[in-house]
Amino acid sequence: MSDKETVLVTGASGFIALHCILQLLQSGYKVRGTIRNPSREAEVRSTMADHLDTEAGLSFAIADLNSDTGWDDAAAGCDYVLHVASPYPDKPPKRERDLIEPARDGALRVLRAAAKAGVKRVVLTSSIAAMVYGHSDRGDEDFDEDDWTDVDAAGVSAYAKSKTLAEKAAWDFMQSSDADGMELSVINPGLVFGPVLNTHVGTSASLVKRILRRELPACPNLCLPLVDVRDVANAHIQAMTVSAAAGQRHCCVSDTIWMIEAAQILDRFYADKGYKVPTGELPDWVFKTVALFDPSLREAVPQLGEMIRIDSKKARSQLNWQPHGTEGMIVALADSLIKQGVVQPK
Repeated sequence: MSDKETVLVTGASGFIALHCILQLLQSGYKVRGTIRNPSREAEVRSTMADHLDTEAGLSFAIADLNSDTGWDDAAAGCDYVLHVASPYPDKPPKRERDLIEPARDGALRVLRAAAKAGVKRVVLTSSIAAMVYGHSDRGDEDFDEDDWTDVDAAGVSAYAKSKTLAEKAAWDFMQSSDADGMELSVINPGLVFGPVLNTHVGTSASLVKRILRRELPACPNLCLPLVDVRDVANAHIQAMTVSAAAGQRHCCVSDTIWMIEAAQILDRFYADKGYKVPTGELPDWVFKTVALFDPSLREAVPQLGEMIRIDSKKARSQLNWQPHGTEGMIVALADSLIKQGVVQPK
């Protein structure tokens, strides 16, 4: 790797993107991060300063997934692109297209700009949500890179549709002449835990925040296919440079547990620190009733009691991916939430 190689990281202020930027800078790359609002630059620089001796090599470009403006300038002179930015709302959108269009059209804007700039390879952040939904007859079979979510099936969320359609659009683009020899690799992470680097908590990580704050009286019967954000960032960087990763998808899930098991780990580590973690099981009918009044919970209703098993052997072998353990990523997330003042004992 040349110390002159530059990586464009989209959505630079996001949970995963911040870890990608940190690891890239630590590895000697130059990083250009895209932000929608210039005011976020100071925030990202401050976050990096907390973990690095110098921010040298970090620059920013203004670009929005909903607009063509700025993407050509952002990609110009870059060797690689990590397209991490994607809408992930706290609650379901009023219209599915409000989530689907920015994800799909934004990915295409990034790919077009990258190809025009002569970028070697783009790594797209997708999700296991693009793989696991709409398969009513799946049984106990593991999901892997050959699987796609059926966006026409009943109960598939707008978010799952957005990730599926955005990734499919990206692969279709790569078959067109516009790709101009550029390569694409895709990372499909599960529910992302691990340490937050500032007070902005990702949607996945907010689950532990809600448990520590006891915002639910007990644990819903939900399955958590988990991965540490540090491992997701590492997978992106490996997918960027490993030759065999070109043209490949990679499931990134290190373990699958039930929510009540995550709560039991938190209770074991934080009960004596004043956190009253709910470790009982919430009946499905209660969760469904609560979800009627809490839009952020509604998309989880169809997943109650559903075990999701993911085969990540390909990432482990092809990317030499060695993820953190379950307990470590949960504790690291909780510790960081406490350190950042996001949660406090009651």
